[in-house]
Amino acid sequence: MQPKLSVITVVYNNAKDIERTMLSVLGQTYPHIEYLVIDGNSTDGTRDIIACYRERLSQYVSEPDKGIYDAMNKGLALATGDYVLFMNSGDEIYAPETVAEVFGTEYAADIYYGETEMYDASWTSLGQRRHCAPEVFNWKSFRYGMSVSHQAIYVKRSLAQPYDLKYKYSADIDWVIRAAKNASSIVNTHMYVAKYLIGGISKQKHWASLKERFLIFTKYYGLVPNLINHIVIAANLIGYAIRHRRTND
Repeated sequence: MQPKLSVITVVYNNAKDIERTMLSVLGQTYPHIEYLVIDGNSTDGTRDIIACYRERLSQYVSEPDKGIYDAMNKGLALATGDYVLFMNSGDEIYAPETVAEVFGTEYAADIYYGETEMYDASWTSLGQRRHCAPEVFNWKSFRYGMSVSHQAIYVKRSLAQPYDLKYKYSADIDWVIRAAKNASSIVNTHMYVAKYLIGGISKQKHWASLKERFLIFTKYYGLVPNLINHIVIAANLIGYAIRHRRTND
């Protein structure tokens, strides 16, 4: 029997991108999808766009919230699928066949993951993420950075605990690590599964986000290993910058 997927889109005042995201979900060939849209009481026309597709949504909430992770928790509480996928406004499921292909890779895994393609504000492709998805992924895989994007991971709902709201910018990292730590089977789909619009809240509040990430990694990996890992991260960043500059030259 094919599993049911709950796709959750969180949005607030993003009339520019919400329809593109919704169509990437509603256009999937996979038949067993429930689609939940959680809006933070938008005032820019976003709700009018969502209303055009209201009959095709399983759940629609539009009300004030306490931030993106509070809204995501609302979606989780309403989800009834076997798996959950967060595809927030501005991002897309990679292609119409993606969900069907993800579940076709292996039966009944706890987590499925894949690669992400990056896009700028004009929706021009920037290519693959700097952190490529690892060949083998587990809860320790984030020690050198977030190697799998939040939009590219399908998590069994029984493993999907609520987001920890004490984190304002990086609760998604904590959420994925917790899920992976409790997973017994994690499958690499070896394909692009998501398109990611750069410039989200973690980029807008970059320093605060980095500090939260450090605290999260310390919680799971320990302070001294985390400090050593960050030396490796810094070295990798310098190497990446040098290679990228040479390519541009």
